[in-house]
Amino acid sequence: MRLKCRVEYDGTQYAGYQIQPNGNTVQAELEKALAKMHKGEKVKVTASGRTDSGVHARGQIIHFDTNLSIPPHNWKRALDSMLPQDIHIAEAEEAAADFHARYDTIGKEYRYFVWNSREPDIFKRHYTTHIKFPLNVEAMKKACRLIEGEHDFTSFCSSRTDLKGSKVRTIHRASIEQEGAELVFIFKGSGFLYNMVRILVGTLLEVGRGERNPEELQAVFEARERKAAGKTAPPHGLFLWQVDY
Repeated sequence: MRLKCRVEYDGTQYAGYQIQPNGNTVQAELEKALAKMHKGEKVKVTASGRTDSGVHARGQIIHFDTNLSIPPHNWKRALDSMLPQDIHIAEAEEAAADFHARYDTIGKEYRYFVWNSREPDIFKRHYTTHIKFPLNVEAMKKACRLIEGEHDFTSFCSSRTDLKGSKVRTIHRASIEQEGAELVFIFKGSGFLYNMVRILVGTLLEVGRGERNPEELQAVFEARERKAAGKTAPPHGLFLWQVDY
């Protein structure tokens, strides 16, 4: 049986989602829990994509195969009980035998949270990036409209990427919502490049500080060079919010 799960996690204590030699990861914790349930047998977990160290998720989707005769509706509670408190199985259901969490994706939504106030909120420090200086939200919203649509996002992709193919992506929504001192940057698109959302946010924050004009984003796209865009925003404000199939 193939199971599909929606996983939420607080990435603060993890070296990212994907298993790696140095540092604990979300995937390692999931596979450790599944190995316990399968009496030591290794169970490989496939996710919709990886998230970096410190990045969080509300809507990460995984799949795995199992020969255990646990009804699908009991998997959520059974697997959740084996996981640390900062990883939660929000939903679990049986999937089609050919379902693939990564290759069947048709779009994703990311959200990035900024706390824009002279004073920090220490209770949000792991989940928002604190920006002390006032930001011009209207200028950033204007820049967001230039991000929407189909573009070559080479300038907004980390130079450390291993992607060899096209960097053209379609952004269906780029917007900012504000509630008090909290700003939420929302990006929905067909797909995202390595560090793309964090670089977009870093560039938008430069617009918000008056270091760039919103119209300059067009030239950043045309440059197709990482150095043309802004700094990469810190990881802890970023959430993988939803994955579409």
